Amino acid sequence: MAEGVRIRTKTPTPYFLSARRPETHDTATFRFALPADATLDMLPGDYVTVHATVNGKTVKRPYTPSSLVGTTGWFELTVKRYATGLVSTYVHDRRVGETVEISGPHTGGHWVDGMATRVGFIAGGSGITPMVSIIRWILAKRLPVEQWLVFANKTEADIILREEFERAAREHPTFHCYHVLGQPPAGWSMGVGRVTPDLLRAHLPPPGPGTVLFLCGPPPMVDALEGTLKALGYPEQAIILP
Repeated sequence: MAEGVRIRTKTPTPYFLSARRPETHDTATFRFALPADATLDMLPGDYVTVHATVNGKTVKRPYTPSSLVGTTGWFELTVKRYATGLVSTYVHDRRVGETVEISGPHTGGHWVDGMATRVGFIAGGSGITPMVSIIRWILAKRLPVEQWLVFANKTEADIILREEFERAAREHPTFHCYHVLGQPPAGWSMGVGRVTPDLLRAHLPPPGPGTVLFLCGPPPMVDALEGTLKALGYPEQAIILP
C-alpha cells in the first residue's frame, strides 16, 4: 500500500471545519478536512499553530492534534474555551463549513516508539490534549508499554474524554487512570485537592531507565510539579513538556 501525502506547512493555511462534537460544557473537538490520502506529518505529541484575527489583531496559539497520528482525510483538535482566551473563543465561534488558518505541525515534546516501556502522564485541565494522541497511539499500536495517567481538574464536569480513559482502563490492563478533583462530589473515591508528592509516588511508574513522564497543564502547576518530580528522583531528561 502506497503511503499517503504527509502535510506540513510553514505558513498559515486554511483548513475546512467539517465537524465538531462537544466533549464537556466548555470543550469541543473540531475536525478539519485533509485530502483523502493525506495525513499530518507529525509524531504523537507534536503540535500545530492556530492563527486568527480578533478585533483587527493577529493572534496565534499552539494546539496538539488529539486524533490518532497517521489518520488520513482529517485531523482533530480538542479545544477548551477560556473566557479570556482569544484563540480558543475564536475556534469555538467557528461553524462547520468555515475555515481556520493553521500552520505546522511543529516538533514538540513528543513520543517516539521505543523510548520507554513505562510512561507516566500528569495533566491539568486542557493539558490533557498532548497526552491523548500519545495514549491513543500506544494503545492502537499495542506497543509493549505500560501507561499511568494522573489527570487533575476542578470538577467532575471538567474531565475531558473521561469515558474514553475509563474504557481504556477497563479494556487494557496496561493503562491506568487516576483522577484528582479540586471540588469533588460526595462519595468521590479518587484524588482530592492538589497533586501531591505522595499521590505521584502512588500513581506513576517509579524512576528508572525505562520510564519517561509527560507533564502538561497550567504554567504554575507545571512549574511546581517539575520540581516535585525531580525531588522524587526523576531525572530532568525523563520529564517531557509537550
